[in-house]
Amino acid sequence: MSIAVLGAGAFGGALAIALGQETPVRLWGRGLTGSGLAGSGTTGRTLPRLPGVILSKNVSVLAEIDEIDAVQTVLLALPTQALGAFLQDHADLLNGRALVACCKGIDLQSGLGPSGLIARACPEATPAVLTGPSFAADIARGLPTALTLACAEEDLGRQLQEQLSTVSLRLYRTTDVTGAEWGGALKNVIAIGAGVVMGAGLGESARAALMTRGNAEMSRLATALGARPDTLAGLSGFGDLVLTCTSDQSRNFRYGRALGRGEGFDPSITVEGVATAKAVTALARKHQIDMPITAMVAALTTQSITLDAAIQALMSRPLKQE
Repeated sequence: MSIAVLGAGAFGGALAIALGQETPVRLWGRGLTGSGLAGSGTTGRTLPRLPGVILSKNVSVLAEIDEIDAVQTVLLALPTQALGAFLQDHADLLNGRALVACCKGIDLQSGLGPSGLIARACPEATPAVLTGPSFAADIARGLPTALTLACAEEDLGRQLQEQLSTVSLRLYRTTDVTGAEWGGALKNVIAIGAGVVMGAGLGESARAALMTRGNAEMSRLATALGARPDTLAGLSGFGDLVLTCTSDQSRNFRYGRALGRGEGFDPSITVEGVATAKAVTALARKHQIDMPITAMVAALTTQSITLDAAIQALMSRPLKQE
């Protein structure tokens, strides 16, 4: 049974490479054919965002998106801020399929997560979310990785779990789409904060404190929105938080570190946590949920507060019970 991957950035490409070791995969991305794809035919093909990693012969690179034909399982590996418009543009093609969102974040315009964007644009499709602690380079190289596959329809979730698991990619299943989605979105905001801490030279102890209190913020908001606490303690919450707050491979962490150092950051690199921080700050205010770290990250990314003022604001908050 074939799988389609729409979006050939680093993560989409990595999933195509990993899944293509065991099953036919159809890969589509804007500008991927022609000069956008190194190599030709079925040998020596590499992707621009994953140099040195070879596409297997099981991966077919599509010239047109409608070549996904009758493929029922479609992985959407597009940035969250681009997903809504993409789904609206291709709703007729995608409706009625299992659509697995492989992105993290909250749409700034609508306040919806990836599954909500899918449900709004493609009401006859079945949304699912693939998330958790992972870097594209690790998945592409076949290094052991565990992810969460969230789908409200339990039977379909089981099928997707079987279909998308490989010898190196282990999927754990949950019906808690809300928890998986919010864990993956909120950890990016905290990762920016962790990067700021390290970039400003505040030390490892400060990073550990920020991660711990950030984890409490994540759980507070997500459970208020209907998530299960155990989901936030799993791969899609705590596991992803640890990875992105401690590794240079994390774009959100690197962005935050540059912010803490007062340096610029490559604007061509997608940093989902920036938009998520803005959306979540407004949402937390609406629901009267205390999220001081998220609010400070949002303020720092919009340059509406200085780093010194942000640190002072967090450190001078009233003492309370943990």
